[in-house]
Amino acid sequence: MSTFMAKAGELERKWYVIDAANRPLGRVAAQAASILRGKHLPTFTPHVDCGDHVIIINAEQAVLTGKKLDQKYYYRHSGHVGGLKETQYRILMAEKPEKAMELAVWGMLPHNTIGRNSMKRLRVYKDANHKQQAQKPIVLE
Repeated sequence: MSTFMAKAGELERKWYVIDAANRPLGRVAAQAASILRGKHLPTFTPHVDCGDHVIIINAEQAVLTGKKLDQKYYYRHSGHVGGLKETQYRILMAEKPEKAMELAVWGMLPHNTIGRNSMKRLRVYKDANHKQQAQKPIVLE
C-alpha cells in the first residue's frame, strides 16, 4: 500500500464559519489556522496547500485572557531609523479587531508560499454578518 499524496488540482475546498464571540482570541486563531492548513483532513499532505476556506465572525467579541489587553503590544517598523510603532492590544481590539485576529492566525501558519496562499482563504468580520452565504458554510462550534 502506498502513501496518499494530495494534488492541488484534485482538491475540493469547503467553507467553515467560526464564531469568536466570548472565546479566547488564540484558541479561535489556532482552530482557523489548522483548517486553513488542512490538518483536519485525513488526506493532509505537508507540501501541498490542501486547506479549506474559513470565515471568522464576531471578531470584536473575542476575549484576551489575563492582562493581555494592557501588556501585549503589536509592533511594526517602517524600515527607517526610529520607525518602530507600537499599538496596545486594548486599542487594536477597539479599532481593528479584524487585524488582531488576522495577525494571530498569520503567526500560526508557516511563513512561506503555502502560508501566504492560506491567508487568502481567511475572511474576518467584526460582527455576525458575512457575505459568503452563497457558499453554504459549515458552522463550527
